[in-house]
Amino acid sequence: MLHRYLQTLIQQGTLTVRINPGKTYAFGNQIPDRPDLDVAIWINSPWTAFKIGLHPYLYFGEAVMEADLIVEKGNLWNLIELIGLNLRNAPDRGWLSRLLHGIKRFLPGHSLSASRANVAHHYDLSETLYRLFLDEDMQYSCAYFQCPQASLEEAQIAKKDHIADKLFLSPGQSVLDIGCGWGGMALHLAKQAGVNVTGVTLSTEQLTVAEQRAMAPSVNARVRFELCDYREVNGLFDRIVSVGMFEHVGLANFDTYFQTVANRLKDDGVALVHTIGRRGKTGGRSAWLNKYIFPGGYIPSLSEITDAVEKSGLFITDIEPLRLHYAETCRHWRERFQSHRAEIAALYDERFCRMWEFYLCYCELGFRYGDLMVFQVQLAKRLDTLPITRDYMMPQASARVASAEEAADEAFKGITRTGQAIRQGEAR
Repeated sequence: MLHRYLQTLIQQGTLTVRINPGKTYAFGNQIPDRPDLDVAIWINSPWTAFKIGLHPYLYFGEAVMEADLIVEKGNLWNLIELIGLNLRNAPDRGWLSRLLHGIKRFLPGHSLSASRANVAHHYDLSETLYRLFLDEDMQYSCAYFQCPQASLEEAQIAKKDHIADKLFLSPGQSVLDIGCGWGGMALHLAKQAGVNVTGVTLSTEQLTVAEQRAMAPSVNARVRFELCDYREVNGLFDRIVSVGMFEHVGLANFDTYFQTVANRLKDDGVALVHTIGRRGKTGGRSAWLNKYIFPGGYIPSLSEITDAVEKSGLFITDIEPLRLHYAETCRHWRERFQSHRAEIAALYDERFCRMWEFYLCYCELGFRYGDLMVFQVQLAKRLDTLPITRDYMMPQASARVASAEEAADEAFKGITRTGQAIRQGEAR
């Protein structure tokens, strides 16, 4: 089964597969300027190969985790990229995979206890782990690369600034941060815009770090964090921001989520939801990611988001797709993870390292070659709350335009003055 699958799939680059105890297969065609796409792997048994061919979206990752599949030539990213380059013409996943995918769409929604358990599975891992591969502010969401050469730190600051611009903040406003993580976004908004932020999270580890950071004199009076589900929040807020949290809500709770946002916003309030999404009429769940990394996760399509928003009574005031930004973010995380692999193995073990290396490669694949991207969806209760043009979202660009217009105006005035002087001279 795997042999037939790869024979159809691998057209660009070469893949050599050695299956214990003695079978070897070769697939694809060499690309002269891409020697990194000449990859060889070893698989421990025909049974492992059969499972991968039956349901690659689950068993491929499991084989890597358990060292039942080992890359013998190249590295794991080379293998993942080779697959990604060829996935555009991938064969049908088979009736079983389609059936499993369809069933998952009808799973029940997340209860409060289930949501807490799902969050703890991933986000209550050691703070040290995340500090080893994230930026200094511990932003665990898509960065915003204003130029290809930007560092991860620069791109994460740009992401926070971009979101702050879209929130159209004024000093003294109240802001709710749903899924606040380690507090970086809340602290940034408080420092840069002088707003008062309440951040909520379901991770005890993240809460501890966030509260420690909020003790800084510059933000102490304006930021507070709570261990709280978004459905348990009370009060009204001028602004609501949610970055990288909506993916954990669950399909069955989409309506509840946006209705909660609507209920917590003041009449002139604005919300910004930053979420992973996918192309297509319906979203999906990755079997491997759901089992090992993000239990209960669901990647929405844009139509699923907009349908739920419309039911809430909120207006969609802006949608921006961030296309390859998360691929670049994952690349930085993957490279940093690999540079600290020995330290991470000491924290956990080699199986954990293989699992996370696969996770980071897998995610980069989805954003670079697949259907995944990030949607930033701006929402409001009233149509007249925000300016009617998008200039305020891009203050740096607006400043450049204004500067150029001023320069052009001065140049025009100079030309006019010169023309007047010439005409005066001719008159004499």
